[in-house]
Amino acid sequence: MSIHSFDTARFERPKSLWARLRARDSLARRLDWPLLLSALALCVIGSLLVWSATRNRTELTGGDPHLFLVKHVMNALIGIALAAVVLWVGHRRLRSAWWLLYVLALILVALVYTPIGATINGERAWLNLGGGFFLQPSEFAKVTVPLAMAVVLAAKVDAGDREHPDHRTVLLALVLAAIPIAVIADLGQVMVLAVIVLGVLLASGASNRWVFGLITAAVAGGVAVWMLDLLDEYQINRFAAFANPALDPSGVGYNTNQARIAIGSGGLTGKGLFQGTQTTGQFVPEQQTDFIFTVAGEELGFLGGALIIVLLGVVMWRACRIAMEATDLYSTIIAAGVVAWFAFQSFENIGMALGIMPVAGLPLPFVSYGGTSMFAAWIAVGLLQSIRIQRPLSA
Repeated sequence: MSIHSFDTARFERPKSLWARLRARDSLARRLDWPLLLSALALCVIGSLLVWSATRNRTELTGGDPHLFLVKHVMNALIGIALAAVVLWVGHRRLRSAWWLLYVLALILVALVYTPIGATINGERAWLNLGGGFFLQPSEFAKVTVPLAMAVVLAAKVDAGDREHPDHRTVLLALVLAAIPIAVIADLGQVMVLAVIVLGVLLASGASNRWVFGLITAAVAGGVAVWMLDLLDEYQINRFAAFANPALDPSGVGYNTNQARIAIGSGGLTGKGLFQGTQTTGQFVPEQQTDFIFTVAGEELGFLGGALIIVLLGVVMWRACRIAMEATDLYSTIIAAGVVAWFAFQSFENIGMALGIMPVAGLPLPFVSYGGTSMFAAWIAVGLLQSIRIQRPLSA
């Protein structure tokens, strides 16, 4: 045997960590770092804002000013762990288990109507798990609905049998989406799911007649609900306050007016973290959740609020890139559903704080306090990263 044929591969020194990270096919190189770092930055900013909004709320914290800060950080860490699990499992493996996830989410949503269901701020959308822990099952529906629709809409297309989903396939996908939407009592969550369905249809290549038909049906349904007086009183009050901000400023218009005062008082650079008078004085209700953007506007000013919007924009930009670079329709639809979800929910949350959208009780992704919303958002990031790492590296 010549020296040139001697196998030295097994005697080579193991590659260093840095060499493995620089390898062309390494996981680190395939991850979408702008997406990941932007989501992490939003969580950090959200932690500070939640801390500022709750540190003086003794009726909520029981005298521990760090309680909500610790909980928010823990929620974020659990969310990141869930994203890692989704990345490890892979979105393609979930394709065969979509029905199990869909049924599980549907069962959880239906449980809100059982004795363990809880009503918070007029919305019966929570599960009381005991010990002060609450779960909002509709958040998980934002993950399972686009996943289920993607499996159905992409089945024949990815198999090469058709170029676009046929009418029967689209109808089946809409039925799968309609079931949880019909069960969910939270109007804000229903709005988000409706936008997700619209985004999924647009990404799937379905006939435009379905898109226009869905929009027409949504408008007609909204008018019917209003005319038939099917909305609860608190929901009517929210729309009335949006239509006329000067209406009953100490009553139905209180939240919106106080939110605008807080944001407007921040100016360009804000009053400084923990220095906001509206926040310290507890004038804005639900400031750690639905109205978290008012803390940023008052204490960090226009620049701080703009930073949050830019970071959210980066998350959505990268999600759009992932959708466009996906190699199969199934992956494209999932990513498009996440884009529609984050885009509408961010616009609605910030818009209601500015008074340009009705109050709908939706959290700001990665920023607002709330365990279930944080978990769902990071699961979505895990799906996006899974799609990203499984496309050709040259894409």
